[in-house]
Amino acid sequence: MFTRTLAILFVATLLLLPHKALTQNKTVYKSTGNEATLTGFVTIKGQSVEPRRIDMTADPVCMEGNYEGYTEYVVRNGDKLANVLVYFKSGEALRLLSFEAPTTPALLRRRNCRFSPRVIGVRVNQELNIENNDATYHNTHPTPKINPEFNRSQPPYTPPMVTKFEVPEVAIPFKCNQHPWEKAYVAVFDHPFFATSDAFGRYEIKGIPPGKYQIVAWHETLGEQEMEITLVPGEVRSVDFLFAGNAK
Repeated sequence: MFTRTLAILFVATLLLLPHKALTQNKTVYKSTGNEATLTGFVTIKGQSVEPRRIDMTADPVCMEGNYEGYTEYVVRNGDKLANVLVYFKSGEALRLLSFEAPTTPALLRRRNCRFSPRVIGVRVNQELNIENNDATYHNTHPTPKINPEFNRSQPPYTPPMVTKFEVPEVAIPFKCNQHPWEKAYVAVFDHPFFATSDAFGRYEIKGIPPGKYQIVAWHETLGEQEMEITLVPGEVRSVDFLFAGNAK
């Protein structure tokens, strides 16, 4: 029992170490010009839960805006599925290499009493700017399992709330305690190889070092799929994902 407790504490300590300490022994990747590209479509087969009208009467501002208040648990265009996070989970390159950090912040908007985008990926220690473009107060409350939790109020049209996450984590739920229908998911990575499928189900990930990888397609209600791929120098690989509908 004592040994198991020590093991749990050791793992927890590793997860909470500053990211710099975990990556300082990795080699910084330099582009060779022969990187691969992964692209494809995410589709859904069968019926899915229909969007439902959201009751926004608790906030007159949201009501007065005539916003399209429908749930976004499954967003599809025919058989094409949006808001699917496709990311590289593991691989030799990810284990041995570090990658240049982005110099621009990621952006999560509050608009029409909704988060936009619904699903977004960011890098470790990349600034995440959270805007409030509505004429009402919002509350930003992520509930991570590894990174620190926070809960902050955001007045209308104020400068963006700025935050960062120090540890990779997929995917952190965001909510608003004042408007319970507002939801988003922020995934944190220590590499740049991730993308979210668009309204037409398409995704694209560029600049990938050749090698063998495990990749994952994650959806907030439909689960996830995982597969192994091997990319050769300069390859443009098409990989599609198919999810089953969740209508009862």
